[in-house]
Amino acid sequence: MEHAQVEAVPPERIRYRYTRLQGVLPVLPLLVVVGGTTVIDWMTLKRAGSEIAESLGTWAALLIVLLILGQYFGVTLTESTAIVHSLRHRTIQWSNVQAIRVENFQGARIVVIYEAGGRRTRLRAPITGFLCWDRGFEEKFHTIDRWWLDHRGPDWAPVLVPGAQLNSPPVPDGNSFASPT
Repeated sequence: MEHAQVEAVPPERIRYRYTRLQGVLPVLPLLVVVGGTTVIDWMTLKRAGSEIAESLGTWAALLIVLLILGQYFGVTLTESTAIVHSLRHRTIQWSNVQAIRVENFQGARIVVIYEAGGRRTRLRAPITGFLCWDRGFEEKFHTIDRWWLDHRGPDWAPVLVPGAQLNSPPVPDGNSFASPT
């Protein structure tokens, strides 16, 4: 019996978003505090049942809205561009990208795209940190980096960004984003 072999076809696009856990965890402490005070008020008869239901319903609706919005933010990788989904869409051509790095920002590790003009774009997803932890962060970062390396084009060349070398050692190969060591 012959087995048909299927070649692995790379995807045309990849999308990274917040995980459901990342959408819930940042507001969970607030929900616990508000829910706890609401229950205490109910137990001490300071609030009527309808007021408690209204308060808990409002917080539940907020949680659902945050889960929905969390699915909007992120990045889509295509063959020619990275589409950054934030409050506004940004499309970045792979040929214009100079580096992709992981940086610390407000206690979290985020992916940052550096462009030839010196612009830095922080991605909202993937992200990992306290209350926004993502087990697959390293793998997602390496996928984005590999995607850029594979799709930036054969005529890509590093660009020296003006002012990028202030108070730093000389950069190898004229690439201001490369590590000096």
